[in-house]
Amino acid sequence: MGRSPRAEEFIEFASGRAGQLFRSACLLTSGDTHLAEDLVQETLGRMYTLWGRVATIDNPAAYAQTVLVRTFLTHRRRRSATERPLGDLPDHATATGADPALRVALLDALGQLSPKDRAVIVLRYWEDRSIEETADAMNVSSAAVRTRSVRALAKLRERLGGSLPEYASP
Repeated sequence: MGRSPRAEEFIEFASGRAGQLFRSACLLTSGDTHLAEDLVQETLGRMYTLWGRVATIDNPAAYAQTVLVRTFLTHRRRRSATERPLGDLPDHATATGADPALRVALLDALGQLSPKDRAVIVLRYWEDRSIEETADAMNVSSAAVRTRSVRALAKLRERLGGSLPEYASP
């Protein structure tokens, strides 16, 4: 028995977007790959339920990112979201040419931000979304996004402080 055309279209979409969603989820979760996988799975599940109405969505990829951020923020509101494993081993080696110290420093600094600050940083500077798109994804005003991004960047600079110049040198 073959799959329906709707299912085939969704599988193609999910295959093409899963990597980008996972990278964004890893940043949102400060490197917690297991939680990132869960968030991507939940996001794709929600997208599948909407897939019949996808024609009404102008940009399904951007909508999937919005669903991911909202899923993350909902997860952070839960009481169990504060549980953290004690030992954290990487599932795979880092890419050649990547600076592991920089990656760890940035993920640690992102992890110290509040979930909403982290979401603003990821959407605005990782996903390169506009202020309006970020505000829409987070269900807040544009002014709130501007204020939160300025404060979140200041917190990141403060936390990276003296170590930032050492990462910037060639």
